[in-house]
Amino acid sequence: MDAAGEAPAGTGPGEESPEMDLSHRFSKRELTLLYEEVLYTILYRLGKPEHNHVGDAEELYAYVQKAFGMDPEEHSVIMQQVKELESPIFCLKATVKEAKGILGKDVSGFSDPYCLLGIESKSQELAHLENKKRQKAVVKDLIPEDQIHRTQVINQTLSPVWDETFILEFEDVETASFHLDMWDSDVVESVRHKLGELTDLHGLKRIFKDARKDKGQDDFLGNVVLRLKDLHCWDDQWHLLEPRTETYPNRGQCHLQFLLTHKKRTTMSSRTQPSYTVHRHLLQQLVSYEILQHQAGSTAWDGELSKHAITVLYLHATQKDLSDFHQVMAQWLAYSKLYQSLEFNSSCLLHQITSIEYQWVQERLRPEQKAELAESFQSLLTYGISLIRRYRIIFPLSVPRSTDRLQSLLRVLVQMCKMKAFRELCTLSLDLPEMVSEALKSGTTEWFHMKKQHLKPMMKSMEENGKALAKLLVEVIGDLQQCNKIWNKFFISTLKLNIFSIAYLELESLVAEHVQEQLSEIDSSMSKPTAESLFQLYMSLQELYRMKDFLPNRDRPLALSDFHQWFKEAVPQWLQKAYTIALERTQRAVQMDQLMPFGEHNKHSTSTVDLSTCYAQIVKTWQQLNWPDPEEAFMIMVKLVEDMCKIAMMYCRLVKTRAEELSLREQNEGDAANRLCIVVNNIKQLRLLILKLPSQLDWAHLEQRTGAVINPEQIQHTLHNQLDSTISCLDHEIRDVVQALAVKLEGGIARHIQELSASHDTQEPEDSIMPLMKFLESELQYLNEHLVQENFKSLLGLLWHHTLDVLSAAAQQQVPSAQRYEKLHCALKSLELCFYAEGCGLPLETLHTAAFLSLETHLALCSATSRKLIQKYFSNRIQQQLDTSSEKYGAVTIKVLYRPSEQKLRVEVLNAVNLIPLDSNGSSDPFVQLTLEPRHEFPEVVARTTQCKKNELHPLFDEAFDFLIPPEKCRQDGACLLLTVFDYDTLGTNDLEGEAFFPLSRVPGLNADEDQLDGGRVPQTRLPLTHPKPAGDEILRLLESRKGDKEAQAFVKLRKQRAKQSKEAA
Repeated sequence: MDAAGEAPAGTGPGEESPEMDLSHRFSKRELTLLYEEVLYTILYRLGKPEHNHVGDAEELYAYVQKAFGMDPEEHSVIMQQVKELESPIFCLKATVKEAKGILGKDVSGFSDPYCLLGIESKSQELAHLENKKRQKAVVKDLIPEDQIHRTQVINQTLSPVWDETFILEFEDVETASFHLDMWDSDVVESVRHKLGELTDLHGLKRIFKDARKDKGQDDFLGNVVLRLKDLHCWDDQWHLLEPRTETYPNRGQCHLQFLLTHKKRTTMSSRTQPSYTVHRHLLQQLVSYEILQHQAGSTAWDGELSKHAITVLYLHATQKDLSDFHQVMAQWLAYSKLYQSLEFNSSCLLHQITSIEYQWVQERLRPEQKAELAESFQSLLTYGISLIRRYRIIFPLSVPRSTDRLQSLLRVLVQMCKMKAFRELCTLSLDLPEMVSEALKSGTTEWFHMKKQHLKPMMKSMEENGKALAKLLVEVIGDLQQCNKIWNKFFISTLKLNIFSIAYLELESLVAEHVQEQLSEIDSSMSKPTAESLFQLYMSLQELYRMKDFLPNRDRPLALSDFHQWFKEAVPQWLQKAYTIALERTQRAVQMDQLMPFGEHNKHSTSTVDLSTCYAQIVKTWQQLNWPDPEEAFMIMVKLVEDMCKIAMMYCRLVKTRAEELSLREQNEGDAANRLCIVVNNIKQLRLLILKLPSQLDWAHLEQRTGAVINPEQIQHTLHNQLDSTISCLDHEIRDVVQALAVKLEGGIARHIQELSASHDTQEPEDSIMPLMKFLESELQYLNEHLVQENFKSLLGLLWHHTLDVLSAAAQQQVPSAQRYEKLHCALKSLELCFYAEGCGLPLETLHTAAFLSLETHLALCSATSRKLIQKYFSNRIQQQLDTSSEKYGAVTIKVLYRPSEQKLRVEVLNAVNLIPLDSNGSSDPFVQLTLEPRHEFPEVVARTTQCKKNELHPLFDEAFDFLIPPEKCRQDGACLLLTVFDYDTLGTNDLEGEAFFPLSRVPGLNADEDQLDGGRVPQTRLPLTHPKPAGDEILRLLESRKGDKEAQAFVKLRKQRAKQSKEAA
């Protein structure tokens, strides 16, 4: 649109802008003649002002002076000329429409009404005197006969319809009055004919009345008298018919229309041009002024005129007696022409289109008017199509309401082309959707070439060309996005045109041609900046190509179908750049890393964040490439995975070196361990990143795409094995660092255990292990906080095995002191709890290794007192007895019963069977010795012996023995009844047939009421006989090592003696 179409900021309605030029449509003479016309209209104004019109003439003069851009001097000169012109002939255009409720004067009860009308002109004085008097005189008595107008007679009705129009001239609106008389036409009829029409008594009275009046005399029905100065320019209403007498005051109503017009206007425009042409020019001038005065700019103007403009245009149309149709035509011609120079809201044109369509009758127009209307249609159509062709510039989205403006224009063009007037007058016009489609295509091409020229680089290098192409693609994609998201709905709803499809197919072809032309010189030796600019171009082309999915249908291949092939030479450069950037960033990240946790809830350092970003960028590069060729895509994937694995291994080396550098610089053993924690956590985090690569790079989709060209085994061998190898290396690195951490702690643990074992025997075990536990608590708490859980548990496992080794070594070096073994045993149990950590550390199955169980048993034994060991010895023998089912040495049968009330243990030795013959005669002389063990628990109980049975291998003893012992003694660990079967020898020592152990805790009656058991119901117990182990017993060796313990030595001596008595041992 012309820039002149917008009013300068700050210029309000009615204010003249110094830059405003209102004469750009008319020559100075044309403007002067038009100004003369409008002044003449105001000067000879008729009618009472409407309620929304301006009544003050001076106000209207001031308005038109501004609207025409006339200075005061010009206004005065033209005003004087207008006053000197001959005044027009004033006319009242009166239309007698109809009447209702009139009197019935005929015998039939109806009338034959007609009207006489005219204008009475009186002097000012007479008019004033009779201002309020009822006019009883009839028209033919007041107005000259040649000025009286008569309607047709409507026969036999009380609601006549005439719809007749009369032009009544008058000289002075102030003194003139309109008169209308309504009469019933009377024709001479015979009495017989009248009697034939008689219907009631009133009809008979009318016959008598007619007989008295003159033959042929008409009956008065009523009149209407109106002062012209009380009428509006256009008046349309019902008026009461007034009577001359009071006989019949209610005489009905008459519907009258009035229009106050001019005849013989003496202005040059009125004398030389058609009325509607002059009115159109006047409308065009006033509307252009109104638009320019609109504060929000022309495009926001919605067609609303000021009351001054409305008043002037209304006066001119009525004075020129323009029909509604011609007024609408004038408005259309003016508005449609103005729209092409001062763009405003095109919805203003819809009203004229609707009005023309509603009132259209082609025959009402002269040939020149038809030609003018057809030319306006064609002109607006051509102009509208040109706007649509350049819609990107004319309706930019950066300007408010641009979408509304374009939508409104489309609606106007569509409605205009649907008009009967348009179809009849513009028969050669093309199909509108086709015209718009062609305009959009050509406009899109023009826009593309304009953008291409605008972005053309100053330096014609490949790098600059690549950048310019990328910028051009950004513009193209942005334009297509606007087409799809914003403009499409307007074109589809109005014209059923898909503007996105039109624009995309044009731009896609133009872009492909231009890019191929620019990339024709590309080769593999391009510079890095060139490769970078080409990557941006590639992504933009990819985005443009993806937009094809929005096309409703595609019946031909796209020019961009194989665009990726244009960039094959650049792909190695892109991959190398992605690798180099990631490598350099990783190196910088490690150099800057202080190997401290970077957040409150994180256990790894800052370099892992940068490493994660590097990997994410490489993954993004793969996703951005989205290479269409499956085989080439696989090779790209192999390269990317190889690069990421290289970066992972390099990171491990760098971060370990960094930890060593920081440790050497600060020489703090605790901080060094802490850094190792961070290192192992970082490597663990890296391992997680590597494991995520198959899903992030979507290997499953790649395998699916390459299924037809690449063997799955090749994918497994190339990609998966490479990743597995890297994971294995990372696991090895983690183990190495955890091992190094463990080594740093192992020295402290060994030192504390050594101090523990060397502590004085008088010190309590709990106090002795306190330094060790504090050391572990401090170190393990820190490690738990700074290591991820998996790594922490790996470290705990290493430390646990080392601790068991140290404790085992300490146990081997101990002097035979129960107190010192007790300290080591206490330490082992405390360490077990520490490493278990209530389920948060190592699980019990991991802790309870064979080494732990062996050590725990050994330390428990070594730390026990001699009496505890003796009890343990008998507990073991009881268990062996229970586990023994073989009767290799025979068996002894007994019955045992405990009576709590008497605290008496009764033992009945019934027999022995299958004894081994120990005498030379092939038999034995067996007897049974009964003792309660351990002896220190039953010091006052003497041994009992059965009778000796000569030459018996199956002796029957049937002897009973009573022992007085309290029940709690029976429940002690190791408390048992020892039954020793000997072979009596007269000359030497008795030989051992075997021994059996009966646990006192299982004696019937010990845990039952006395009445529940009696001697007759006591069960027999058959006990297999056993011999002492030839290799000796660990408990006995421990007891034997305690040289200063007499009780221990005595017990060992007794057991050794018993072993000697066994011929098997010998």
